[in-house]
Amino acid sequence: MTIRYDGKVAIVTGAGNGLGKSHALALAARGAKVVVNDLGGARDGTGGSLSAADEVANHINASGGEALANGANVTKPEEVAAMVKAAMDKWGRVDILVNNAGILRDKTFHKMTLDDFRAVIDVHLVGTAICTHAVWPIMREQGYGRVVCTSSPSGLHGIFGQANYGAAKAGMIGFMNALHLEGAKYDIRINLLSPSAKTRMTEDLGFPEKVLDMMTPEAVTAAMLFLVSDDAPSKAVISCAAGGYSRAYIVETDGVFLPPEKQTPEEIAAHWEEISSTENVHYYKDSAGPNMNFIGKAQAFAEGD
Repeated sequence: MTIRYDGKVAIVTGAGNGLGKSHALALAARGAKVVVNDLGGARDGTGGSLSAADEVANHINASGGEALANGANVTKPEEVAAMVKAAMDKWGRVDILVNNAGILRDKTFHKMTLDDFRAVIDVHLVGTAICTHAVWPIMREQGYGRVVCTSSPSGLHGIFGQANYGAAKAGMIGFMNALHLEGAKYDIRINLLSPSAKTRMTEDLGFPEKVLDMMTPEAVTAAMLFLVSDDAPSKAVISCAAGGYSRAYIVETDGVFLPPEKQTPEEIAAHWEEISSTENVHYYKDSAGPNMNFIGKAQAFAEGD
């Protein structure tokens, strides 16, 4: 069955170029009405122009779709609120939010200024929260919503020189985990993309040209389209690049129980290999999971099992 979004309204941030542009065009091609948001700044977040958003919106409208261009800065709640109001005034609902806006200010941590650290956190993580917060009451009232946040392998696994970017992208995991639980009764589903693609954000990473040519934004957009569909999962992280797709999980090892007299750093060191063993790992639905694992072990010890 073909996945479509007829009658749905989508907001895509950072949609003037790269992944966001690909996302906006694909949603529109499958029937969605789209707010094309882009501040129009440089990779480091400086400057601003509506021209990139206008170009994408004009293309959608000229192709028979419906789109609005918007230049809201995702770090400014009042601008985001005005963007959401514009969508509501024109179309009366917001069904899909794709949090894609981002900047880069890469440096090793000892050379990075705290201003550069905060700027990246503000756009990626706080900006994602601001945009999601603005549409959340609408989605609750509708009893329907699909939210995608753009994480990164830098957040899941780390990369040299991106302490700010990696921290922001990892923060989205905790954000998603909480909103997955809070949105469930309202059919609001929230997921993460962890993509790599050939865009101006990745042009300096040194991949071979043949590989870069396969790392198309469209390959990532396919995963985004699935994650905002009616039958989307929730609390899923899709890692994707160059046509490859996998699901990332946070898991814990089974661990060990140490009785009170052995709850020392020396005993932890002595049991470190067993504590770290990946032979038996667990995926938990919420934070109660690891607690119940440990409580179960403690109870078994207390009962002499």
